[in-house]
Amino acid sequence: MKDGKPLTTFVILSFAAFLAIYLSAHFFNSLEEPYQTTRVYSYTANDSVLAEGLVVRDALVLPAPSGILEVTRAEGEKVGKGQQIALVYRDSQAQASQAQIEELEMDITLLEEAISQSGDLESAARLDEDILQAVVDLRSSYAQRDYSQLREQVVGVKSSVLKRGYTYGEGLTSADLSARLRQAKDELAVLTRQSAQATTRITAPVPGVFSNLVDGYESLLTPKSILQLTPTSLQELIDKPVGEDISSMGKLITSDTWYFAANLPQEAAERLREGDRASLRFTGDLNRDVTMTVEQLGTTEDGKTLAIFSSNRYLTSTTLLRSQTAELIFESWSGLRIPKEALHLVDEEQTDEETGQVSRIRRMGVYALVNGRAEFHELSIITEGTDYYVVRPVGSGKKILRAGDDIIIAGAGLQDGLLLEG
Repeated sequence: MKDGKPLTTFVILSFAAFLAIYLSAHFFNSLEEPYQTTRVYSYTANDSVLAEGLVVRDALVLPAPSGILEVTRAEGEKVGKGQQIALVYRDSQAQASQAQIEELEMDITLLEEAISQSGDLESAARLDEDILQAVVDLRSSYAQRDYSQLREQVVGVKSSVLKRGYTYGEGLTSADLSARLRQAKDELAVLTRQSAQATTRITAPVPGVFSNLVDGYESLLTPKSILQLTPTSLQELIDKPVGEDISSMGKLITSDTWYFAANLPQEAAERLREGDRASLRFTGDLNRDVTMTVEQLGTTEDGKTLAIFSSNRYLTSTTLLRSQTAELIFESWSGLRIPKEALHLVDEEQTDEETGQVSRIRRMGVYALVNGRAEFHELSIITEGTDYYVVRPVGSGKKILRAGDDIIIAGAGLQDGLLLEG
């Protein structure tokens, strides 16, 4: 047992020495940097709740025909009654003939424009700008993974290049261009006759907004049927998606108004009134705040109330939306966000110039670090969170708090004008 005493003493002395070194280092660091700062930034605080629900629209499902189908409308594109939605080819040869027809139609348009061009340098420069812009648009869509207009953009690049070549790049005379135009028109007439029996146009039976997505909810959820839903039945629809209908080629959204049926906490629903306006923040493809009308406040079950909202805006941007969690915003406050520990109350004496009477006033604000000195900025509180305030500056001029300023959140003996950095 005696042999263990020197070892124990050594361990205790080593730990004490380590602790002394650590505390000394911490003390000297605090002398070098006695003040802690943070950056002020703009902030919006919301009084809001999350609303889980489904987007609902009137829609007509379009069955897929037999054959080789080529949809010719983009997602969210408006279509009039009788306008083409898709082409159905009897076989691959008919599909190839249609591609040739489209190429010839584009060539004819470009040749006619080339014949009418003035041929001056200004026109050439304008065509060069068109080519560059077409390439930029195509690249931008690819970078954003937005393929809704990909076909049109590819055709745009190709047509701009061909137009430049026909007009200025191949040394063709007006007679040469006219001969090419006649030849293209003759070929187009022949191909059109040959493909007439092998290609079928699918047209819109009613006007609407086209969507490729048919998710099975179209027959289950309509603007009329959602009025009969309960919180439980809505939750069942949310939890058990029907599944995409592969037997269809798409759908036409036929209503001008879209709806959002959502389950809300009962206390939140009690703050709403039917017919009032409400602000909902959507994410995903819509990704915006939408002002909607409170159409109906339905039944309440287990602390949840069914609420139905409607809007006649952004319909073409909602075609891919179905199950959504939106933020229902009751009120918003915008200002500057500061930590609670940065706020100070300062008592000052104020002398009335007429009576000479001295009174004490209390000002609320923060100390900003400006050119190595502490500078007091007066503030008023807009709202607060758990560990922060949203504030607005008091006064005007240079000596007001702005987003991007550094403020002191820890430090002793602070006062306006105190030199902090030598």
